[in-house]
Amino acid sequence: MPAVSNDSDTGAVIVAAGRSQRMAGPDKLWVELTGPDGRERPLLAYAVAAFQRCDAINHIILVVAEDAVERARELAQREGFDKLCAVVAGGARRQDSVRAGLDALERCDWVAIHDGARPLVTPELIERGLAEAQETGASCCALPVPDTVKEAGEGRTIIRTLDRTHLWLAQTPQVFRYDLLANAHATFEGDATDDAAMIEALGGQVTLYPGSRRNLKVTTQEDLELVRALLKETS
Repeated sequence: MPAVSNDSDTGAVIVAAGRSQRMAGPDKLWVELTGPDGRERPLLAYAVAAFQRCDAINHIILVVAEDAVERARELAQREGFDKLCAVVAGGARRQDSVRAGLDALERCDWVAIHDGARPLVTPELIERGLAEAQETGASCCALPVPDTVKEAGEGRTIIRTLDRTHLWLAQTPQVFRYDLLANAHATFEGDATDDAAMIEALGGQVTLYPGSRRNLKVTTQEDLELVRALLKETS
């Protein structure tokens, strides 16, 4: 795996502008979780803290819902996130929020895009993504699909069983040359579920690198309870 140059200027955009529509109750990003040190912090703080601790990251932009901007700034000050350059409001779609983060970050060499709802990301996972992106200019954290995959039609009737040999479940961080991703956001038309999809659609290559089962995205109450248990394990 190629090494990351210490001379690279590397930013991160952490996207946390969603509305937790699939999760009943309070906004998942602001649910207090007890960390290994016994302190309670909002779920979002754990994701930002990993990028704060990562030596390869120089600048962080946090993208949140418009009504959470001030709250996020207060969190950054309280937690001492001195790499955090700006907190900005997101847009209607995830890609709009990433674009807002890229605009606030301005030009750098590399940029890592991460979902704020993945609180158990580690500095090692971030640095691995930066290293893997050196060859093609883009990398995507992912897990090989472990289970048999069925395609269903109407009435949930199975149409066929897919070959899972080459199937992966995408995670974040996803790492890109800044100019490559900025150009993709400027030229891509349509909706994309993640940034790697934009690069793919425009003919670029994205290298997959192994993620972690701990690097889960909190979308349901069950996910939240699992994160609580994993944090307790490391305490």
